[in-house]
Amino acid sequence: MAITSANQLELLQTAEAVAREKMIDPVLVIEAMEESLARAAKSRYGAEMDIRVEIDRKTGRAAFTRVRTVVEETELENYQAEMTVDQAKQYLEDPSVGDQFIEEIPPVDMGRIAAQSAKQVILQKVREAERERQYEEFKDRAGTIINGQVKREEYGNVIVDVGRGEAVLRRNEKIAREGYRNNDRIRCYIKEVRRENRGPQIFLSRTDPQFMAELFKMEVPEIYEGIIEIKAVARDPGSRAKIAVLTNDNSIDPVGACVGMRGSRVQAVVNELQGEKIDIIPWNEDQPTFLVNALQPAEVTKVVLDEEAERIEVVVPVDQLSLAIGRRGQNVRLASQLTGLDIDIMTEAEESARRQKEFEERTNLFIAALDLDEFFAQLLVSEGFTNLEEVAFVEADELLQIDGVDESTAGELQTRAREYLEEQANKALEKAREMGVEDNLVNFEGLTPQMLQALAEDGIKTLEDFATCADWELSGGWTTVDGERVKDDGLLESFEVSLEEAQDLVMTARILLGWVDPDDLVSDKVEENDAETAEES
Repeated sequence: MAITSANQLELLQTAEAVAREKMIDPVLVIEAMEESLARAAKSRYGAEMDIRVEIDRKTGRAAFTRVRTVVEETELENYQAEMTVDQAKQYLEDPSVGDQFIEEIPPVDMGRIAAQSAKQVILQKVREAERERQYEEFKDRAGTIINGQVKREEYGNVIVDVGRGEAVLRRNEKIAREGYRNNDRIRCYIKEVRRENRGPQIFLSRTDPQFMAELFKMEVPEIYEGIIEIKAVARDPGSRAKIAVLTNDNSIDPVGACVGMRGSRVQAVVNELQGEKIDIIPWNEDQPTFLVNALQPAEVTKVVLDEEAERIEVVVPVDQLSLAIGRRGQNVRLASQLTGLDIDIMTEAEESARRQKEFEERTNLFIAALDLDEFFAQLLVSEGFTNLEEVAFVEADELLQIDGVDESTAGELQTRAREYLEEQANKALEKAREMGVEDNLVNFEGLTPQMLQALAEDGIKTLEDFATCADWELSGGWTTVDGERVKDDGLLESFEVSLEEAQDLVMTARILLGWVDPDDLVSDKVEENDAETAEES
């Protein structure tokens, strides 16, 4: 039917009701109505026409207008919505390109099909506005806890009513053995809010480590106020967790504050997490000390840290081994997540056996290479010498500090060590050449004959081959796969080539080949330093 004065105010009332129900801006609903009416008018007058509808915000009167734009004659394509300058002269005074001629047209008589189409447009626009409102409402709430009500379960995923929308608790984000029924109250962590074509997707979690951190923030006022800081969290959801806390206020015990009077605070978190056992640990900047704390309740005898490899060796008494490892490796796994280090746990007996084996290997090396008796070789190892390079190139004064070693003996030891190393280098170089290593790689500064042999065994025989290597391929490193750190063996790792040294070697090779302009490297370095200076200021 045509829009008459009898139902003009009804448009505004309908817009107001829809906006109130959907909790969106009434203006958006009116704009959707204007678009739907314009679409209906086009179906009546012609789809190529530029028809616009404007609803008066006070009276509800809908004004239908046809717009024609003045264009260049060569650009005229749509005769219903465009006209040339000459054609426009009968409607406008002194028309120019870009001017518009607007004339009012009679309201349309909306038939059943047009009314249905208008309804669909309005519903679509309202739905889009509702989705945008939901996204704007929840996008800044990612990383917080929300209370909701279980609505239904689909293929193991729980759909949660969170008030002005629905959220999804995926099955891999649920705590094991947890079950939910419709209308159950549930508390979750908003892990991610994503804008998608079907509307904003709100993903929840009850297994995320930060869920536990947020629960502690709610239960412990000192954490909420920033007096106590949560430095790290590790969880085996539904079973066990570790949380590291720190405070700069010497009058507060961070662990005691988190535990609460008679365990009231931590127990509230435990109850929410279905009985998950929680170890609260004091944070320490010193990694070995922090690790000792993280492995509680096991007692640790000794800790050896390899900072470059981000690995740590822990020695425990034999009766503490099972406690340190935990059931199915749980305790050491959580401690590893908490500290960010790979942890090797061994008993005192195992460590002693390993050290004895290293001692014997070094002793045998010195016996064979330097033609020494067992006693003298053991003496060198006991004094801290681990390889032939140290013997060959150490200051003579260090050798003279060994009991029974005079200047003549020290000189003889170094001569034998250097001759042996030179002999091994010549053999390695000969072997590398037999394998096809070219002179441009042999003469490249920074690579020893043994390194050349190792590279040749992996098919790297020219300077071009070497320049295509990645730094980590040479030095080795660690990669995280499915949350587990995996060792990547480097071609030159056994020669103790660091990542920085590998980077320098590869870049030097690329400069020599002309692949990289050294001036570009200098300018990049200057820009990097300027950026760092700007950040500091």
